[in-house]
Amino acid sequence: MTIATYPMDYVPPHDVVKSLEKGCEGHGLDPLAGRLADLRAFLASDLDEVDLALAQVGVGGQTVAHASARHLLGQDGKRLRPICVALAAYAGRGFGDAARTYAVAVELVHNATLLHDDVVDLGARRRGADAARVIYGNAASIFGGDWLLVEALCRIQKTGNAEVLARMLEVIKEMVIAESMQLGRRGRLDGSRAEYFRIVDGKTASLFRWAMFAGAKAGGVSPEGCDALVEYGKKLGIAFQLVDDVLDVAGDPETTGKAMLADLGEGKMTYPLLLAMERCPELLPLLEAACRGEEVRADVGARVSSTLRASGVVDDCLALARRMCAEAIAVIAPLPDGIAKTALEAVARATPERRK
Repeated sequence: MTIATYPMDYVPPHDVVKSLEKGCEGHGLDPLAGRLADLRAFLASDLDEVDLALAQVGVGGQTVAHASARHLLGQDGKRLRPICVALAAYAGRGFGDAARTYAVAVELVHNATLLHDDVVDLGARRRGADAARVIYGNAASIFGGDWLLVEALCRIQKTGNAEVLARMLEVIKEMVIAESMQLGRRGRLDGSRAEYFRIVDGKTASLFRWAMFAGAKAGGVSPEGCDALVEYGKKLGIAFQLVDDVLDVAGDPETTGKAMLADLGEGKMTYPLLLAMERCPELLPLLEAACRGEEVRADVGARVSSTLRASGVVDDCLALARRMCAEAIAVIAPLPDGIAKTALEAVARATPERRK
């Protein structure tokens, strides 16, 4: 295994497993926290290699596209998708060169979508820092995202697995369609649950599905095992987005790095807001104003958050996330017992408890 040698200016990313562990500790899930601590130690050398590769992406590039991409990659990312690649690979023969390439590629694609999203949403902050578009401009952020997408596809192509590449191309198409659907509904408070989940599956869950598939193929997992891991990725991705939606309306902005009701201010319909429209009609004027782009005062945001908690919206959204994670655990039950399966179960149980 290669020994990671880091550039002098390299800063390790946020450790998502450690974050999940802390969330569990705060919710009476100490045994699970212990499992996640073991997982962090188990994947340490593999994730170090992924982080080193990401730290070198775009180094030496002289354009604003490179600078924009490097700015985001240098921020405090969760790296959950590379973790999914690694764990899926360990469901087979382990984390080799192909799995490492896929882990890097999935993170590049994820970051590319964030660079694009910030332009579409006019986002000013990302991961607690100024968004790349604020520093380098909208065009640079778009070109930076485009460059990361091409870089990811080139890396996948070099592994020689046509099926993994074809699936990534399909995922990118799904994400574009889902983002377009969301854009078409911007500023409207009349969305349906079915439409919400179609968007989430294409926008968020699709990349989790690919991470599990790519890792499984790299690890030589059986076709049946691949199918189970892909379904796991879909359910985990949906749960992950549901928790993101809850954090938007009831999270701590200091912890999440986003202003409260940021998604609503960008005209996006989320699951908590769909429930709020049904249960809290007194909030409709405030929600409509925010959806039109009017600034949400801190006291108004606090009122909305308090009302959603009191009405059970927050609890019900988290309950759905937990149910999706329970289903994710169930679909991988046929996989052979081992540390990879145990780790995937631990990540699923911990995901609804995250606070960032």
